[in-house]
Amino acid sequence: MRILVLFDVHRRIAKGETFSVRSLRTEEEKPTEADVLACLRKLGHEVETLAVFDDVKAVLEERDAFKPDVVFNLCETFFSDRAHEPNIPALLELMKVPYTGAGPDALMLCKDKALAKKLLSFHRVRVARFVVSARERPLRHLKRFSYPAFVKPIGEEASDGIALASLAKNEEEVLERARFLHERFESDALVEEYVDGRELYLGVLGNKRLTVFPPREIFFGQAPSGAAEPQSADDAPKFATAKAKWDEGYRKKWKIRNGPAGPLPQGMERRLAELARRVYRILNIRGLGRIDVRLTASGDVVVIEANPNPSLAKDDDFAQAAAQVGIGYEALIQKILENALRWKTEGPG
Repeated sequence: MRILVLFDVHRRIAKGETFSVRSLRTEEEKPTEADVLACLRKLGHEVETLAVFDDVKAVLEERDAFKPDVVFNLCETFFSDRAHEPNIPALLELMKVPYTGAGPDALMLCKDKALAKKLLSFHRVRVARFVVSARERPLRHLKRFSYPAFVKPIGEEASDGIALASLAKNEEEVLERARFLHERFESDALVEEYVDGRELYLGVLGNKRLTVFPPREIFFGQAPSGAAEPQSADDAPKFATAKAKWDEGYRKKWKIRNGPAGPLPQGMERRLAELARRVYRILNIRGLGRIDVRLTASGDVVVIEANPNPSLAKDDDFAQAAAQVGIGYEALIQKILENALRWKTEGPG
């Protein structure tokens, strides 16, 4: 197949500039794009890359010149703004080019975390109670709210804007954190009740027929068997901050690791799979997605958020979860391509 790998960068691109696996990994710091590009070439596809910053015309010209069978869409920003992420697949739809991953509707729903929660609540899916502090009209007080509360930007991804200070013990801390997010991210802030429990990630693959991979878990302060005991401190992380996800030194210090979920109550894995399928369909996700939940000590499952187009780096949770059921990285990437082509012929019906 002729495949165009489309991704974003935070600088203007020289006309005709191309990217290698090495340059993506080292110069651009884009491990997902590097892994996907290397895999597509290993599979024998004819592949070209196109980096997008602020030029829509470049996408149109590349479509006409290369005539791809499929666009492998890894674009998350336009002009360095995540709010434009849904516009990229919308453009591809207008050009009638098949593309991998979520459509503009799912991206729009999931990027607005409050809107997604309202929709899930309407369908009787349990989410944490929440309120929104609008940037244009910030909250001045909270009525009858349970603490601790969790405060995060309403539209950011990859835990951007989430730090230890996101966990607020009282109203004063909530309002202070919300003000910070309004200023730092120029964004509304989501204030939700903090759900104490295990954090699980449920990978889903498919359009109509859905495969739910075994749950993955992020372990806080739990070293692998035989490793040193974790440090003990009041400020030890208990949720996935940006540092807890991406800072290897921080992860090592606090013994944070991701891996196959630990032992689950009887019947829980099936229950989680059913929930993941339901959330995926309610939010119109297609191709691939990841549903993040918290499992409480009493066995309650609370949906935290849904992530269309999760990271596809070879060592990230989605690919590792697929590997747990015997779907290697090359097979996974090929299935994602096939889902894109199948959607063109089958549609959402």
